[in-house]
Amino acid sequence: MISFSDVTKSIGKVDILKNVSFHLRPDDRVGLVGINGAGKTTIFRLILRKEAPDSGTISINKHTRIGYLPQDILELKGKTVLQQVLDVSADLKEIEEELEEIDRGLSKLIPESEAMALASRQSHLLEEFERLGGYDLEARALKILAGLGFDDEKLEFPVENLSGGWIMRVALARILLAEPDCLLLDEPTNHLDMESLLWFENYLASFPSAFILISHDRVFLNNVTKRIFELENGSLYILEGNYDFYIEKKKERINHLLSEYKTQQARIRQIEEFIARNRSRKDRARQVQSRLKILENMPKIELPRETGTIHFELPAPDRGPQTLVSLTNISKRFGGKTLFNNLNFTIDRGDRIAFIGPNGAGKSTLLKIIAGEITIDEGERKVSPGVKIGYYSQHQLENLNPENTVLQEVSQIAEDIPSGVVRSLLGAFLFRDDEVFKLVKVLSGGEQSRLSLCKLLLLRPNLLLLDEPTNHLDIPSRDVLEEALLNYQGTICLITHDRHLINKVANKVLVVHDGLAELFPGNYSDYDTLWRKRLKKVKDGGEKNRQLSNRVRRIDRKEQKRLEAERRNRLYKKKKPLMDELGRVESKLDRLNETLDDLARQLALQETYEKPDIFRELHQKYLRTKAEIEKYTAKWEETALELEAVEEEFKETLINSDF
Repeated sequence: MISFSDVTKSIGKVDILKNVSFHLRPDDRVGLVGINGAGKTTIFRLILRKEAPDSGTISINKHTRIGYLPQDILELKGKTVLQQVLDVSADLKEIEEELEEIDRGLSKLIPESEAMALASRQSHLLEEFERLGGYDLEARALKILAGLGFDDEKLEFPVENLSGGWIMRVALARILLAEPDCLLLDEPTNHLDMESLLWFENYLASFPSAFILISHDRVFLNNVTKRIFELENGSLYILEGNYDFYIEKKKERINHLLSEYKTQQARIRQIEEFIARNRSRKDRARQVQSRLKILENMPKIELPRETGTIHFELPAPDRGPQTLVSLTNISKRFGGKTLFNNLNFTIDRGDRIAFIGPNGAGKSTLLKIIAGEITIDEGERKVSPGVKIGYYSQHQLENLNPENTVLQEVSQIAEDIPSGVVRSLLGAFLFRDDEVFKLVKVLSGGEQSRLSLCKLLLLRPNLLLLDEPTNHLDIPSRDVLEEALLNYQGTICLITHDRHLINKVANKVLVVHDGLAELFPGNYSDYDTLWRKRLKKVKDGGEKNRQLSNRVRRIDRKEQKRLEAERRNRLYKKKKPLMDELGRVESKLDRLNETLDDLARQLALQETYEKPDIFRELHQKYLRTKAEIEKYTAKWEETALELEAVEEEFKETLINSDF
């Protein structure tokens, strides 16, 4: 479908791509990864012919239809949401227009021969319309739009009245409905809430076309890709497998690269020492020149920028009180819409709470109420003495002084923190060496986010409120944020749909929906495994289920551990005999396979063929052993399926149980 052969592309003096080659297959599901600025979007622009390579060739099958979703907000207007999404196929539109014209022609008095010709053409067009999916186009559009979070009311909104994030969802819906041969998706999950993200993940996993996906969401990449393209220092590394497999292999590659790098550096030092010792000796001039040429022509090994584990110490905040913030019977309205009514919520010391829920449910509003950024209409917000709040949102980037250097911006708030600690912390946030002298105004969005987060942590708040802190951050930068939050000794509330970050950092999940804020113990995986279906059951049920919901909200960590322990014990008792049986069958299969291999070796010997009786006996043993292997293999499969059924049964029991 798409082929790059030795493609090189430079921007200024920087080689963004150096002799990059790859082939995209019709069934490919590719994750394109690399740090910000590595050249990922450049590859998309080259495929779309928006840029031309400096050298090399790019071949694209002329029949390949490409759908592209950029990061930038698109300008769509003049139609409703549904109209905009349905307007995806020029072929279908032409057929519809011609069918309307034929209908008008057939409604007139025309000669029979002309009517027959029109009817024949109509029949052909209707068949073509069906082949292109015209009859179920609207049904598929409605399904996609519902999955992306559009309710019936929003379908009739003029597109220009939507926010940038919702416009990007419209653009994504158009592309999915069109089903091009190849999708180019540049950060498609940036504007999705958790529910839409999960729907899109499932939809993309079974999408019929090939795609290349740029994303910094590790869980998303892991669940939808089967091939990883990594751009690093201008080179493209290709790995068959998902993101986890790529990470495993990358560690091996970097370790090997580090070894080669150290060997090369030692060799370079030897050559340089020889040159230094012999530069002034005329009898060694030829050898010196030879060594200089070796250095000049030696391909230098480049290490990845993020090589090495990040470790750093954060300034410790004050311990703070046991209860930091409490919201009692609060209500908040915007115009005629009530977002919260009589909401109660408490943040205790040591909480690390991830806020999740649909866009528009009020996650950011609730965080702003906690921060004191907006007022409540009714109820009480109480902040205990000794609480120091640090609040981060995207508009906090506006508080950076564009004329300051990175070091100046941080130093002005560092107060009593030693300069060595400040430089170390900046290095941990990927501002290394001369990068600390870059002006704020030339920083990328991701760099500004990292700088703002670094400043916030230096203020030493004991309650950290973070609204989408991973926006604009590539995976190495997200690793920095994760490390910082794990080192941070205070209390955290954060809004994010990065499931990897929630799993690493959170010890509670707050689900904001339908004017409620329901708190569950554990991280995202705990919520997804233990509570998600239970919560849906509560939402779909009546008063009895509402009472259950109240009980669910009161289940604390201790209760959860007890219930999980009971579940593990029940599961173990049922699994153990099956696991023992599997072990016995596997041991038997190992012995039988050894016997079969031994018999095969004997049957392959020349002397065996010279003794017909021995050959027949060995051959019979070989056939009997093979039959036994098949029998025990079937037994193994049967037991394994039984074991899997037990695990599924316990999973369903847990989801549907009523504590």
